[in-house]
Amino acid sequence: MRFILLLILVVMAGPKPEGWQLFEKVTFKPKYFESEEAYFEVPTFDKKLKSLENTEITLSGYYIPLDLDSAIVISSLPFSTCFFCGGAGPETVAEVQLKTRPKALLPDQIVKVKGKLKLNDSDVTHMNFILKEATLIK
Repeated sequence: MRFILLLILVVMAGPKPEGWQLFEKVTFKPKYFESEEAYFEVPTFDKKLKSLENTEITLSGYYIPLDLDSAIVISSLPFSTCFFCGGAGPETVAEVQLKTRPKALLPDQIVKVKGKLKLNDSDVTHMNFILKEATLIK
């Protein structure tokens, strides 16, 4: 039993993939959106993160089977604990707008992508962190 608990703690405390550390520092506040008749968590981006907008960054994460029109969603956490299912924060997911979509990805498949960072604090139909013109790194 101790071994299993130790293993779980090691996995949970392991290093997070590159890029996610930037997103962890973002703070969120609820804001009411009249068009949606609902509250959404709105990010406040710091100067360091804003300075990286439109620059290329790399993210490694778990593929989340929530495909958008021309994008995929990846998470720093597995599907069972991600923002959509496990109660993690919005800083743990990113929208990836790929130049070319891969034929098939499996839920929780680890992928590595690079693309130009776009920060979103106003369009609730997109994630807060978007990689545009992204490519999948093998």
